[in-house]
Amino acid sequence: MPHERKKIRVLIAKPGLDGHDRGAKVIARALRDAGMEVIYTGIRQTPEAIAEAALQEDVDVVGLSVLSGAHMVLAPKVVELLKKEGMDNVLLLIGGIIPDDDVDKLKALGFKGVFGPGTLTHDIVSFIHKQLGLEDSGVGQEE
Repeated sequence: MPHERKKIRVLIAKPGLDGHDRGAKVIARALRDAGMEVIYTGIRQTPEAIAEAALQEDVDVVGLSVLSGAHMVLAPKVVELLKKEGMDNVLLLIGGIIPDDDVDKLKALGFKGVFGPGTLTHDIVSFIHKQLGLEDSGVGQEE
């Protein structure tokens, strides 16, 4: 009898005043379709609300979507609050309009994945699986 793996829990959040959430919703849907549990916080979230939701929902992954250009202000605050809550083992992802000059800075903060416009949803799903050590999802395989 195959063992059941715990579903990957992902929080998708839109920090700051950015009101454009089509990309975040597309990603959330793709992750759900890939079998993950997705909590979408909606638009205009504070870093405090995002960290609290991540803690309450006991997520494995926190993904931020930022199109406003405020990623270098908002992302470090989210990371700081997650660490304060003891959630420094959560996989951090960020996507949106991220200038090339900021990619290394975000990675230094702890963001393992930085995704720009046009990233294939399949690539994000694969990245999460790989980062969480689930490269072989076991789907359709016999034990």
